[in-house]
Order: sequence, then C-alpha cells, then structure tokens
Amino acid sequence: MDVWRKRLRVVLAVFMVGIGIAHFARPQPFVGIVPASLPAPLLLVLVSGFFEVLGGVGLLVPRGRRAASVGLVLLYLSVFPANINMVMHPELGAGIPAWALWARLPFQVLFLAWALWAGGGGEPEHAGLAGKGAGR
Repeated sequence: MDVWRKRLRVVLAVFMVGIGIAHFARPQPFVGIVPASLPAPLLLVLVSGFFEVLGGVGLLVPRGRRAASVGLVLLYLSVFPANINMVMHPELGAGIPAWALWARLPFQVLFLAWALWAGGGGEPEHAGLAGKGAGR
C-alpha cells in the first residue's frame, strides 16, 4: 500500500505542477471558465496556478506533505465553481462534449480523496521533534 501511495503521490504532484505551469503559459482557457460573477479572472487563474504548483511540489516534501494535501483540497473546492460554470455554459469547454463536462463533476470528489490520501502515510510532520531538543 505504501508503494502505491508514493507512486500515486508523485503522479498527482507531477500533474498539479504541470497544470499549474499551464495556468501561466496559456492562461486564456482558464480565464474563460472563471464565473463572470468573480472579479479579476486573470489574477484568479494566476493565483490558482501558483497554488497548484506549490501543492504539487509540497506533496514531494515530507515536512509539508500534509499541509500540501489539505491545501490542494481547498484549492479543488475553490475552483469547483469554474467546473460548474463549464457545465452551465458548455461553449466554454473548448469543444469538450457536454456529457463529459457533466461526467467530470463526480470525479472532483475522487481528486479530493486522492489529495488527502497522497498527503498521508510516512512519518508525520512533527516526527522526531521529541528527541531533538524538545523541552530545552
């Protein structure tokens, strides 16, 4: 189980870094799906891209892994309105069929679970502190 967690953690990390970089390299498709009710779509896309990269890298750093996984969950929840917006306005989906836009919504729950699972395992962030000068 631990081997699978490590492998899938790396897969998620690479995916998140890649999609985060895409937010900077080609922001327009992401800007287009930001709901009109939200301010500064480009800024929101760039901020979410930054946190996608940070979360992906954080999954690979044992001391920050748990925080990164929780951060990714919060990120997924914060960008969910864009997923809903694409369903409500399929023309924003860059040619993705409407059925696929609907079908991907339940998969967001799997991404939440994957991020939480990937952030677990191994030593906790505070491991080893008791024997390294704690209480001095």
